Amino acid sequence: MGLTMNPSPIRKIVLLGPTAVGKTNLSIGLAERLKTSIVSVDARQSYRYLDIGTAKASVEQRKQVPHFNVDSLDPVDSDSPFAFLERVQQWDAEHRQAHPNTPLVYVGGSTLYLSSLINGLDPMPKANPARVTQLKEQARTEGIAPLFEKLIRVDADYARKMDGLNPQRIIRALDVYYETGKPFSSFHSNKPVICPNDTLVFGLNRPRSSLHERIEKRVDHMMEQGLVEEVRGLLQKGYSLENQALQTVGYSEIISHFNGELSLEEAVENIKTHTRRYAKRQDTWFRKWPFIQWFYPEEQTELEILNLISTQIESKSN
Repeated sequence: MGLTMNPSPIRKIVLLGPTAVGKTNLSIGLAERLKTSIVSVDARQSYRYLDIGTAKASVEQRKQVPHFNVDSLDPVDSDSPFAFLERVQQWDAEHRQAHPNTPLVYVGGSTLYLSSLINGLDPMPKANPARVTQLKEQARTEGIAPLFEKLIRVDADYARKMDGLNPQRIIRALDVYYETGKPFSSFHSNKPVICPNDTLVFGLNRPRSSLHERIEKRVDHMMEQGLVEEVRGLLQKGYSLENQALQTVGYSEIISHFNGELSLEEAVENIKTHTRRYAKRQDTWFRKWPFIQWFYPEEQTELEILNLISTQIESKSN
């Protein structure tokens, strides 16, 4: 069943939720109803060759519905919410020119990217190349831990939100602090996230025990699909943990296994633990956004959820 869209004041339809909650299948069904395309709001699905560990929509699903921000970048490329927003503006303009009455569907769980998509970001100072090089050299010779301790002293808020010791983000945050004298977090926290009138935000969630079970099964399925071979292939192509793309749950643990730091069993357990922690942080972040309209796949069928979302879209579009 397709929706008949009048000239619509709705420009963005966002479907969010914690990892492994079931966003992909629902987003495909929704985009098919709307006869539109999907933009992945995932900080890692944008990278080529990172397929299994990022749980990208399958090739078949991407043939069903066009996807933006999937396989858009090479693993050597750095990415950020600002760069993501620039790409979104281009895709949105092209889409609206071809389909002026049909909003794009944005789906994902990367909280900073979602926040920037919904509410924008304050202007961010450009990187100081000389300082970044100096910080990278310090990280190479001394390890990333001393830089992280420095970040805790100057920007504890951002350090607390960080997913592990992410060298790229630590160095960027320190560079911004030294350049401006302001904590990196201050560029994200000056204003509350307010949903604009041209955006509808829908969320999926499940009881914690159910979500944890789905995470366990997803990681086991990734291993069966060949995650170890995928990571090995990336390393053989010359990529490494120095690349932002591989500083990611699922990839960093397997690399630690290759380096002899973890057994394969330990690496798998760490992936599951880190994914559960990530889902908890996502849930905590989303709870701060009162404008999300929540749906619960444990209580409602996919068809029921699609019908309810469709009704909301139609009521806002007329």
